[in-house]
Amino acid sequence: MKIKTTLLVLATLAACAAQEEVTTQDTEQAVRDFIAVRQLAETDQIRTANDDSWKEIDKKFVLYETRKDVFLMEFTRRCNELNEIPVVPDARHSGNTVRARFDTLRGCRIAKIFPLTEGEVAELSNIGASPGSRN
Repeated sequence: MKIKTTLLVLATLAACAAQEEVTTQDTEQAVRDFIAVRQLAETDQIRTANDDSWKEIDKKFVLYETRKDVFLMEFTRRCNELNEIPVVPDARHSGNTVRARFDTLRGCRIAKIFPLTEGEVAELSNIGASPGSRN
């Protein structure tokens, strides 16, 4: 009886270990696929304010929320500084505008900016989440 129980436990642990987790590379590729499928149009700049916020999708993409709109920002490289303390200051050429290719967020240069609809924001917020899970 103990042998059967032990084998059952080992089989269960092996099955759990075999499940693949969503990796950063998978999330990045999923966002790139989303951009291509939705044929998102780029914008060169957006108006900002002091109460803007952002949510990390992965180290390469963030959702940037202004008062009225939400944008997908892509960095030129993986941005490991997003959650670091002390905060790396933003480089901006204008106080109330963020421009792609010139300005930074937390020290990481912004490569592209894409305006999003509410539905697109909801989809991107769920990228990388397990089916049925809640954020």
